Amino acid sequence: MRLAVLASGEGTNLQAILDEGLPVVLVVCNRAGAGCVRRAEAAGVPVVVSPHGAWASREAYDAELLRILGERDVDTVALAGFMRILGPALVRAFPGRIVNIHPSLLPAFPGLHAIRQALEHGVRVTGVTVHLVDEGVDTGPILAQRAVQVREDDDEDSLACRIHAVEHVLYPEVLRRLATADDGR
Repeated sequence: MRLAVLASGEGTNLQAILDEGLPVVLVVCNRAGAGCVRRAEAAGVPVVVSPHGAWASREAYDAELLRILGERDVDTVALAGFMRILGPALVRAFPGRIVNIHPSLLPAFPGLHAIRQALEHGVRVTGVTVHLVDEGVDTGPILAQRAVQVREDDDEDSLACRIHAVEHVLYPEVLRRLATADDGR
């Protein structure tokens, strides 16, 4: 496996992946100054910062991502808080090889603000889903899920904290399983 991680934010899931020793060959970030850039640099992983606003269209940005990933001979992509929807050309270039993590038990609460949605709907259980990316939003095949109890006194921050703790264990586990399957080919 030659893994690229696409991230936009602080990079806590990236850090969990790096700490697991997974074969990350590249981190791509669409926001200059994001914490994920510092984390990748500290780990000695090459970083490309490519702000999506510099491109005229989603298709042009996806073409740039394809070029960047191709230059590093990437075969698997992990989305770690990458706040961009990938277009069809990019998804089709890595069939069954783009993995995402989402802070709910999909298919419940897809898209943005899943934790807020769970609280607003009054669910007693939410969780984490690792899934393959398809051309929909959080609709790809599920690889793994873990439940997280919602407490009576939870707010977005407290629930997010517990969800992130589960993400930091589950995501590297699933990626390790994929890497091990690749080694067996």
